[in-house]
Parts: sequence; structure tokens; C-alpha cells
Amino acid sequence: MIPAILLIVAAVAYRIVTGLAITSGTTWLSNFAPMAAIALCGAAYFPAKYRFSVPMIALLVSDIVVTTFYGFSLLSPFVLSHYIGFALVGALGLLLRNRASVKTMLPGSIAASILFYVVTGTVSWLFDPGYLKNVAGLFQSLTVGVSAYSATPSWMFFRNSVLSDLIFTGLFILCFHWGRASESVRATAAQPRTI
Repeated sequence: MIPAILLIVAAVAYRIVTGLAITSGTTWLSNFAPMAAIALCGAAYFPAKYRFSVPMIALLVSDIVVTTFYGFSLLSPFVLSHYIGFALVGALGLLLRNRASVKTMLPGSIAASILFYVVTGTVSWLFDPGYLKNVAGLFQSLTVGVSAYSATPSWMFFRNSVLSDLIFTGLFILCFHWGRASESVRATAAQPRTI
């Protein structure tokens, strides 16, 4: 579990750095973040007391830094939608817990990306005055977004989310299994040998 925890610490640092780099015009990094993968894999692989607490603390720490930098409130509907989306992604990870493997977690990662994208896009549509409150406005929020805010269309956020979730889910699975194998080797080596 130690390599997985170290990966989470690195992922939080990565999210902070990329969240701050976007202001300098690095829009290809928009939403290329590991947080949904952490929520999915944490719920699927961590012991009960860490399943939701570690991913949510990781999200909170990175949100405090990023929202402070941008001057957003942690209590805005847009930020709160991230927590709702990640809680739902965690619930998906919990459903995959008893059969967590590469064959289930990578498709689960794609489903998590879709789930998170639909939740956050719908909240943006509901609360952002730049969208018409009809089906066309919802479609706009899920495809191109509001052009006045950014040159990055919404579909690019989704693309980056899918790619990052697949990559970070794969890394998390590798780290978790590597840590489990290391613990098994240490436990075997520590057992006294009988002659």
C-alpha cells in the first residue's frame, strides 16, 4: 500500500502543478488529472478506513491550493460538483472491489470519466448563466462550453480526463500490486526457517 500512497502524494502535487500551469496557456493539460483514478482505485483497493478518506483528502488538499490561486470558493457549486462526481466514482470503485483487476478497472476508469464529466458538465449548465437552460444549453456545456471563459472546449476536458484516468488507473494498479508483492516477499523472508 505504501507505493500506492506515494503515488497519491505525487498525483496531488501533479494536479497542483498542472492546475497552476493552465494560467500560463498550457491548455492541453486542462483536466489531465489523476483524481478520478484515485477515487476509483482507492475505493476498489484500499482497506475500509482509507477507501474514501484518502481520495477525498487528496482532492481537498489540491483544491485548497488551486482554488486559492484562482480566487474561487471551495463552496461554489462548480467545486462541490467535483466532490459529488468523485463520490460517485468512488461508489463505482466500491462496486468493482471484489473483482478489481486490470480487466475491470480500465473499463471502470472510462465509465468513471464519463460519470464525472456528465456530473460536472450538468452542474455547469445548471449554475452558469452563460448557458441556456434547455437541451441545447446542456449540449453546449458538454461539447464546446462557454467560449468567453477559455479557448479550451469542453470536449477536450473530457478527452484529457479519459486519457489521464486510464494512465493513472494503470499506474495505481501497478503500484498497488508492486507494493503487495513487496510485502509478501518481506513477510516470507522474515519467517524463520526450519531444518
